[in-house]
Parts: sequence; C-alpha cells; structure tokens
Amino acid sequence: MAWTFRTGDLPESNGAGAEDQNTPLQIGDTVYTCTAYGKVFALDADTGAERWKFDPQGYAPNWQRCRGLGYFDASATPVADASVPAAPVACTKRLFLPTGDARLIAINAETGKPCEDFGNQGTVDLKTDMGEIKPGYYQQTSTPLVAGTVVIVGGRVADNFSTGEPPGVVRAFDVRSGELMWAWDPGNPATTKRPPAGETYTRGTPNVWSAMSYDAKLGLVYLPTGNATPDFFGGQRTEFDDKWNSSIVAIDVKTGQVRWHFQTTHHDLWDFDLPAQPLLYDIPDDKGGVQPALAQVTKQGEIFLLNRETGKPIARVEERPVPQGNVPGERYSPTQPFSVEMPSIGNQTLTESDMWGATPFDQLMCRIQFKGMRHEGVYTPPGLDHALQFPGSLGGMNWGSVSVDPTSNYMFVNDMRLGLANYMIPRDQIAAGASGIEMGVVPQEGTPFGAMRQRFLSAAGIPCQKPPFGTMSAIDLKTRKLVWQVPVGTVQDTGPLGIRMHLPIPIGMPTLGASLATQSGLLFFAGTQDFYLRAFDTGNGNEIWKARLPVGSQSGPMTYVSPKTGRQYILLTAGGARQSTDRGDYVIAYALPKK
Repeated sequence: MAWTFRTGDLPESNGAGAEDQNTPLQIGDTVYTCTAYGKVFALDADTGAERWKFDPQGYAPNWQRCRGLGYFDASATPVADASVPAAPVACTKRLFLPTGDARLIAINAETGKPCEDFGNQGTVDLKTDMGEIKPGYYQQTSTPLVAGTVVIVGGRVADNFSTGEPPGVVRAFDVRSGELMWAWDPGNPATTKRPPAGETYTRGTPNVWSAMSYDAKLGLVYLPTGNATPDFFGGQRTEFDDKWNSSIVAIDVKTGQVRWHFQTTHHDLWDFDLPAQPLLYDIPDDKGGVQPALAQVTKQGEIFLLNRETGKPIARVEERPVPQGNVPGERYSPTQPFSVEMPSIGNQTLTESDMWGATPFDQLMCRIQFKGMRHEGVYTPPGLDHALQFPGSLGGMNWGSVSVDPTSNYMFVNDMRLGLANYMIPRDQIAAGASGIEMGVVPQEGTPFGAMRQRFLSAAGIPCQKPPFGTMSAIDLKTRKLVWQVPVGTVQDTGPLGIRMHLPIPIGMPTLGASLATQSGLLFFAGTQDFYLRAFDTGNGNEIWKARLPVGSQSGPMTYVSPKTGRQYILLTAGGARQSTDRGDYVIAYALPKK
C-alpha cells in the first residue's frame, strides 16, 4: 500500500441509500474522487494529501451515488470532430460533477471553485423543463460524458412507483457556457432543444441512467437506455416506449439526431434495462483489416457485438420464441433477441436439482420454494402466480461493464447470479405506502397492478441455486469464445443470517463493480462481497495477488503513472460492499515497492 486517504463522508446505506461506486480520475499530479454524496476531493497523486474539497450540498432521500467526474481541458489539442475555441480566462481545466438533486456543476480542477461562466454561477439545473419532480424521483448517478465541446447527461428515475415519472431526456450542454446544445426526447423527436414555453419533455419515457460512450472519429455517442416506468407491467406503454426501451441508441454528437438503434429486449417486463457502458473496440474483420465494434453486456446475461458505425450485428443475433403470459391488459413480445455467436453468462434455466443450501434444511426449503414457482427460463414473464426470473433485475451484468486487453483481444466480464421471485398484485390489494425501493411491494401506480419482488434466497439469506453466485469470465473477441471462467469472492466476510463465516472458500459471490485490465497481463477487481482487491492472470484467471481492504468495495479500480516520480499506482475507493453493513470512506493507492 502506497497511501490511504479518508474523506470523512461515510455512506449510510440499506441498499436504497448511499453507495460508494466511484472510479477516481487522474489529471497530471492530481487525482480526483467523489463520494456517494457528491463531495469532491483533489488529492496529491503521490502522497494522497488533500489539495482541496468541494461540497455541492446535493442530497437525495435515496439512491445516492457518484460513479465519476467528467473532465474538459480547453488548452488541450482538439479532438477531430470538435472546434475548441481559445481557452477561457478562468477554469481552463474543469470537472463536471453530477449531483443527487439533479444538478450539473462545473468545478475549476485547480482550485475547487465553481466555474462561474458555466450555467448559473457554475451550475445547470437539470430539473428545468422536466415538470414536477418529487424528491428522489430524478437524479444523476453516473459520470457525465464529455464529447468534444459538449457535456452529455441522462438521469436515473425512481423505478416502479408510477407511470408518468420524470422524462428520460438526454441533454448536451456547451462545456464552457452551459448552454443547451441539443436534447434527445424519446417521446418527441421534434423537440431538439428546449420544449415550447409551458410544456415539458415527454414524461415517463425510457431514460439513460448508466454511463455513455463516445467515438470521436465517427462523431457518435452511444446511449444504453432504460425502460419506461414501471418495469413489470407495460400494457400502457406507447409505441415510442416500446421502440426505445432497453436499446443501444447511437446519437450524432453535433445534432442529437439518431443514426441507428438496436434493441436488446422487446417490451421489457423484467427490468432488463441496459445497465453498463458500451465497450468500443476494433476487432479483426474477414478481410485482414479491422472493423469498429461495440460490445454491450446485459442483465439477462447476453452479450451483443455490433458494428458501432452501422448498428448491424457482428455476432449473429436470432429472434427466438419466448414464453407468453396472461396478465389482463398486458401484451407480450412473441420473440426476444439472443446473441447466439457470443457466450451467454449465468443465465441457464434452473431445475430442482440446481437448488442448494448451506444446510440440508436450507436446501429443502429452497426446493419447496422452487416447486411453488413458475420458471420457464430467462424470459419467464411476471404473472398473478409466483414466478421466478433468473437472472433477476440486478443481473447478470450491471453497471461495472467490462474491461479489455488489446494484446490478447480478451474481454473480461464480471457477473452476479441472483434470481428474482415476483408476482403481480391487483390494484385494490396494494397496501397504502408501499414503496419497495430495493425489494418488496412496488405500487406501479397508473397501472392495474403492483408487484411483489424478492430475491430468491433461503431463510438464511443465501441464494437458493447452487454456486457460483458470481464469476469473472474472459471472452476472446476474435474467436468469440469463452476462454476461462472462475468464481470470484469468498464467504469470509458474509454468511447465513448476516453472521460472518470467516471462511476463505472461493464459492463465487455476487459481483458489483468494475474491473481493470493492464498491459502487464493483470486483471484487478474488488467488487466481491469480501474485503479484498485481487489481481488475476489475464491468460488463465488464476488469482496471483490480493490485498486486504478495511471494508468491501463496489468501485472501479484505475491506474496511473505519476508524472513526478514515474511510479505506477493502482487506485480505488472502498466504501463498503453492497451486501455488507460495514461502511468506509477510504481512497487507497497501491504501488510496487520503491527501488
């Protein structure tokens, strides 16, 4: 360990509150990190000493996260598609901070002060033109995308409370002035900037809550879209909802116009919204050259490989028949897309023989639960009876996305394997005050049904299907084959009924976080439920190093070389694993011993 810094901003969480999911940013001899509550710290890259901090005082009643900061340097060489003007007098180097109360703040990267020439004294109010927004119903959680001279944001909405929730609009602002340059409103493509006076962007449309990607050469921004709310009943959804739900949408960075889109789930009734940043990577073609590719991981365990210029599949996709439901007023897609030339991860159809338990009693209870539910594979539709969805609404894969080794063409994918037991509840049987932010009954107001959702766990709080509950996989992007897959994480810091087992048994725990692949053949990952940062051999998946953390982590490690000393560091934050009550406020840097 090279150094440790503590922010003093401890996340308080029950799964619906605050979670530290930050990937720090390094610029020159400074690293920047943001806490779950949006406090920004600038630290010396070699010592961890604090240089400045900024508190936006932007709190929300639920779902506080700051996954990262955007960055723009007006003095840097312009990218190919952007005409960068002369550097402004102040804030030549600026950070962009998303907040839990739906603001976008520009901060001087050198001083920590707001850039007063951006928006209103450094702030753009993202609630503008959105209509009524209840506290906690709309917020920013993912890294703003800086693409040329615009900064682009989507937004997280509160799932499953009602129809007509805040708009899913994606907006691009000038990085210097904060002026709105374009808007993409899925419900009204004619609205390309602000809506007419007295109107709002279309409410309840598919949103973009995860991180976006940008190809400067093609001038395209790639949006992984979510769902029109609510998630588990879609009888009221419009034609444009069904068009844009759970899709990769390629947007022209200059105009905000759609170039192409590809849908990964039709009429999504499973909360299989796209959770992860698309990977942009060039792969060999059949003619001895390369083609621009995009890889998209999904909650349902499918991986789609597309040409990112055209949106056409590189790996073949088949439309296959899926089970149909019978909920009154609902409609169902007869088929779903399956990426048949890419490996599927952790989405097998479960059988009674897959039921498992820490004790024979656990296993028996899980078998009884399973036999009492309808399970027809990954696209088992919700019903008035008890249904089992596997993978559940967390995945599969989630926001951590993937990493890649360009030397081997290996892509690394971490997953979780948690089922979701659910059933629909008629409106007149929904108890007043049902919230279900994480699990439990969700009201889905504006539809005929609420929904009950519970993780498919034993009475001891352990997944009912046999391990692994989470893995790391390597996929060769040239051959599109699975190279290796290993369980990651132990039960050392978790156990039945919340009691730690202190057993370093590598059964494979649900993963949540991002990985880091390095040129030296190492893959770093900390997003397991135990308190370790690990390094794996990218060639075979063997664990070759680990370091004990003070608490668990669900962040993304990053690496940098100090411009002062030439020393390389691995940096991550540790604020607590998702399924642990232990919380922390750590920023930790590792490095090889000084020679």
